[in-house]
Amino acid sequence: MGRSRGMTFARRVLSRLSRDRRGVGGVEFALVAPLLIMAYIGAFELSVGLNVVRKVARASSTVADLVSQEKNVDTAYLDGMSNVAESVLAPYAGTDYTLKITGIQVNGTTTGTVLWSRDQDGGTPYPANSTTTVPADLEAVNAFVVRTELVVPHELLLFSPDLSSSVSTIDLSKTTYYRQRSGTKIECSGC
Repeated sequence: MGRSRGMTFARRVLSRLSRDRRGVGGVEFALVAPLLIMAYIGAFELSVGLNVVRKVARASSTVADLVSQEKNVDTAYLDGMSNVAESVLAPYAGTDYTLKITGIQVNGTTTGTVLWSRDQDGGTPYPANSTTTVPADLEAVNAFVVRTELVVPHELLLFSPDLSSSVSTIDLSKTTYYRQRSGTKIECSGC
């Protein structure tokens, strides 16, 4: 008899709990809120990332366009291109980006010779007279092209800064080719 009385009491309690709906909204909120917050932050991160990608492409293109308009450049002029890139990238990039500007005499459909190169630190990323490749669709055989390579690290907001930098930072890059505007090549003094 004692056991059946305990079972009856347990059934009544379980029946009453199964009909009680007072905490359902709180439980649903606890399950759905983190997903909504992650979706909101993810959408924000995606829009910021796309904006930075556009700025990286614009900065790379602007630098190549400015250099390709000159007949002669020097190291001071090329070093000043880092200020141009920073201005276009503002407010997204600091000074930890990589910018390489290279003058290439295209010999074949996919090969060229580096005549000069300069990076944002005043170094020479590619030795003079070294062979490099150019895109086949460039259609610039026996022409001079300016190549800019811009790499900007972008910090992701969705990941914790405590995680490794390979997870919380991605490199956004753009390589741009422009033909010289006048003359047969762009000379660089001091490069």
